[in-house]
Amino acid sequence: MTSPGGPSSSGSEDLQQLMDQRKRKRMISNRESARRSRMKKQTHLNELMAQVNQLKEQNNQTVTNINRVTQVYLNVEAQNSVLRAQMAELSHRLQSLNEIINCINSANSTIDETQVIGDDGFLNPWNLLHVNQPIMASADAFMY
Repeated sequence: MTSPGGPSSSGSEDLQQLMDQRKRKRMISNRESARRSRMKKQTHLNELMAQVNQLKEQNNQTVTNINRVTQVYLNVEAQNSVLRAQMAELSHRLQSLNEIINCINSANSTIDETQVIGDDGFLNPWNLLHVNQPIMASADAFMY
């Protein structure tokens, strides 16, 4: 004996069960896919965070190097300033000494040999100044 909706209701239940089973299977697959996607996203985030930390470290090293080089530059610049001032002072002194020598030489140019040797037969060092030559200097003389 068959029920009025016998074979068709049994087929419809089987069809419903099959659809439910497919639905559950799809839901499980979707959950697994979402889990993999979250894991992949977390892995990518971890890699990015590691890269951020590495870049921060490189940035700190670069800033440290820049500060060190800047300090060295400032020290060299200060030393250069001192050396330039010393060179200017020495050049000024040299010019003054050359002017003095020229002045003495021009004043002594009229002195003859008899005034160089004193009455006692010894040389008079004050009268030998006309023999001096101008003092010459070059940039190499200022090297330490």
